[in-house]
Order: sequence, then structure tokens, then C-alpha cells
Amino acid sequence: MKKIWLLATVVVLCPSFGFAGNKYELGFIVGEPPGISAKQNLGNNKAIDAAAAWSLSGKGGLSLHSDYLWFRNDVFKVKKGKLPLYYGLGARVRFQDKSQVGARFPVGLQYFFKDERFTVFAEIAPILDLLPDTAVTLNAAIGFRLLL
Repeated sequence: MKKIWLLATVVVLCPSFGFAGNKYELGFIVGEPPGISAKQNLGNNKAIDAAAAWSLSGKGGLSLHSDYLWFRNDVFKVKKGKLPLYYGLGARVRFQDKSQVGARFPVGLQYFFKDERFTVFAEIAPILDLLPDTAVTLNAAIGFRLLL
């Protein structure tokens, strides 16, 4: 029941990102774990992202994460659109038989198409699990989002 409440909270909160008056994005991630992804663009090359995903490896389980991101637009030059590098700091909670809480350190690329209504991204995120035990894991994902 707790998992259902947490998932419902994420689904309810993700659309509320848009009330700040800035663009927000909603889409899907494929990788480990696959799921739903949202991002609020804060301006000044900063953003907050969040995801609700279901792990398909090991014993499975619901995974929720959120990251504060910084974007660098001057690393890669492309002829059309833009391709910023991003990095960040966040948190992850994974619900399994033995639930885990940890810190995320995502690094990735996000391509904004010329019309800026659709983006694709790829990221890796080392994770330092802090509870119940200390461990280091790695998530990797590709995804797309629509700008709303």
C-alpha cells in the first residue's frame, strides 16, 4: 500500500512542476530502471528532474529519484538544435524486500531539437546507497520527453 501512495504522489506532483511558469518536460526512460520521467526547467541552465520507475533486474521494485541539474551549453556544438552536457546531484529511494536510500550523481547529454518541443537524452548515474547498507551501483538510461 505504501508503494501505491508513493507512486500516486509522484504522478500527482510531476504535472505541478509547470505551475512555476517555466517549461516542463514529461516522457519516458528506458534502461535500468525504465519508467516515467519529468523535468522542470528553472532557467539559468538549471533544472530539477524526477522519475518513477520499476526495476527489471534482480528482485525488481519501485524506484523514485529526483536530481538538481546544471547544464553546460558550450561543450558540444551542433548545426541544428542544441546538445548540452548536464550533471547533477540527487536522491533515490528503491523499494524492495530491503529498501534502499541513496545519493545519485547523474551525468548526461540532452538533445533539444530545433523546434524545442521534443528532446532525447542519455545519462549514467553512479549511486551511493546509504541505507540500509552502503553500496555503490550504477544506473544508465536513454529517454525522450515532450516539452509542455
